[in-house]
Amino acid sequence: MRILIVEDTPEIAKAIEQRFEKLGHAVDWEKNGVTASELLEVQAYDLVILDMMLPGMDGFSVLKTMRARKKKTPVLVLTARSAVEDRISALDLGADDYLIKPFDYRELDARARALLRRSDGFADNMIRFEDLVIDRSGRTASVGGRPLELTRRELTILEILSARPGRFVSKDELIEQLFGFDQDPSANAIEQFVVRLRRKLADTNIEIRTMRGLGYQIAKI
Repeated sequence: MRILIVEDTPEIAKAIEQRFEKLGHAVDWEKNGVTASELLEVQAYDLVILDMMLPGMDGFSVLKTMRARKKKTPVLVLTARSAVEDRISALDLGADDYLIKPFDYRELDARARALLRRSDGFADNMIRFEDLVIDRSGRTASVGGRPLELTRRELTILEILSARPGRFVSKDELIEQLFGFDQDPSANAIEQFVVRLRRKLADTNIEIRTMRGLGYQIAKI
């Protein structure tokens, strides 16, 4: 998944960025509200983590502009303001959830998972395809009860494909979901991940198919 962090406190932003990158997400970070608003106009995200107190344009204005553009991306607001009126204002402008600073990063993880899960149409943290089960919370995968030893990016690719059964996902789309702007993946990076995934799925009833011009699809053998 691709996540945008809009936060002008470097210590907080870097901590959030590192947590989500370790989970296999692509993460971009912007400090300025104006820059973030411009980026949101041209780049699609699965989740926005938005601070309210920002230089250039405050978070309320960023959020209002997003919703005026009909952007449905889930937004998790971070705020140091504990007043009920501020939280109501954020929710009324289109925020999906909020956290008051200082917060426990484990709660941030859980709230982000809930928003991502909801936007994908899942009722819980489990993704199931035939005998394959992916636990989004524990970041584990198994087939027929047997654990799969996967790297974080292998798991993310398997998660993306399993959440879209029957659909082909292009290489470009996978690159967008796995790498942020500050990363420069090689042209065959996705191919290498898929080759390793196929090797690890070789003795299961799950396979990853390739269709030239369309991308990759998870399927039952």
